[in-house]
Amino acid sequence: MDTESAAGHGDLFEAVVSGEDDTVVRLLRAGIPAEATDEEGQTALYLAAVQDQPGIARLLLAAGADPDRPSGADSVDLPLCGAACGGHAEVVRALLAAGAQPDRREEFGYTAMTWAVQQGHSDTVEALLAHGASPDLAGPRGEPPLLLAARRGAAGTVRALLEHGAAAKNEALGEARRWLAMDVGQELRRRLTSAYEGEFEAVTRRVEEDGGVTVIVELVGDGAPRAGDEQQTGHAAIATLLEAELGIQTPFAELAERALRCGDPANDDWIESMYALHRRGDEETFQAASAWCASGEPMRQAFAADVLGQLGFRGGEKPFAARSLPVLRELAREAADPELIQSAVLALGHQGDPAALPEVLRHAGHPDREVRHRVALALGGMVPGDHEEAIGVLVTLSGDPDDRVRDWATMALAGVEADTAVIREALAARLDDDDTDTVAEAARGLALRQDPRAAEALIRLLADGDPDGYAYSTAVQAVEYVEDDDVRMLLERTAPRCR
Repeated sequence: MDTESAAGHGDLFEAVVSGEDDTVVRLLRAGIPAEATDEEGQTALYLAAVQDQPGIARLLLAAGADPDRPSGADSVDLPLCGAACGGHAEVVRALLAAGAQPDRREEFGYTAMTWAVQQGHSDTVEALLAHGASPDLAGPRGEPPLLLAARRGAAGTVRALLEHGAAAKNEALGEARRWLAMDVGQELRRRLTSAYEGEFEAVTRRVEEDGGVTVIVELVGDGAPRAGDEQQTGHAAIATLLEAELGIQTPFAELAERALRCGDPANDDWIESMYALHRRGDEETFQAASAWCASGEPMRQAFAADVLGQLGFRGGEKPFAARSLPVLRELAREAADPELIQSAVLALGHQGDPAALPEVLRHAGHPDREVRHRVALALGGMVPGDHEEAIGVLVTLSGDPDDRVRDWATMALAGVEADTAVIREALAARLDDDDTDTVAEAARGLALRQDPRAAEALIRLLADGDPDGYAYSTAVQAVEYVEDDDVRMLLERTAPRCR
């Protein structure tokens, strides 16, 4: 390679690292090959993959870079594996779209799926599966992806693999149950301290992400990290998912204790236990949940309310609604704990019976925004058109300081089967909201009522909104409600502006 070419290659690699798309385009047009390598044999595409540069990866692929060309001095590193290891899902999708083989192995028998599963990158796993990667192809040690995902404690990854027919359910269930009996942090510390000699301090962090908690343990010596390991903690959710897949009916108390162990209604461990009991929908579950509602322990009551809220719901049938409603109404009246109020109010919303409006409305002014959010959620589809108090509450909540409260309250207000000046003015007041989802809901509500003020907001949303976003799709739906032919034609011809 001559000096000038070497300099050009160096410029390309610097541009990749810096994320300078325009510079990459200029260099490719100047004749620098898309398959350029550095002094160590690393390809520009591999570097873009590990640096999470999806735009540059697409440029290189469009210019002729081979998505399956190995990289490095020994030509063993695959771009797809490099991207998957880092959880760079957009790069993974670009490589797959360009023809990368999803199940190709690199050094030591690793596939992109193995890397993504071991690192807990569920979105990357989903991308690989969507492009034909095998959910059962074993990794270097002969272990299938589902087993690796269960060990990692990544519930999202397990869901994706199950949805694509992963077969190793019994082995994965055994692994999930094994980890359920352990303290993840202690086990990581034990493994690290046994692997590294010397005087180290073990520092543990817990990070909430991906519907659960990731435990990170680092060995620190002389003020600097020396080694580390991490693992997710969704083993209870995984066990519950796999038991359902295998037809194993786990007792109510065991599922409930899995939920309480995490203590967070937004955690996968809680949610999967709740869903499993919803699907079961039997008398035994109703009796157990009802008893927990009377326990006087807020977290137990909250889980029980979550279960009763949609117990046995299937195909429009609500077999336990009549008996659950009085239990939930009493719980909502007596509750003082914010978490319990949220669960009780939302459960009443799922029931959808206007008779429970007093118990929902009593919490509309709660200082906790999460409680107000649940009130707004619960009122959607629950408010009769002639219920002035409930409509007034929705009007107030549609002006709440919290974006989510305003959004859901505006959605609920838009859906009320009534057309009054009060409703119209409250919706019109949200057309200039800072939150575009709220604007879209307000415009939809006005379009339903043939209010001409909807048109300008809809044009803005259709012209400037993200075509893949919620606000845009809501605006498209709202156009269907417009009866004025001229206005509807104008809206239908409004296309997203190029960006």
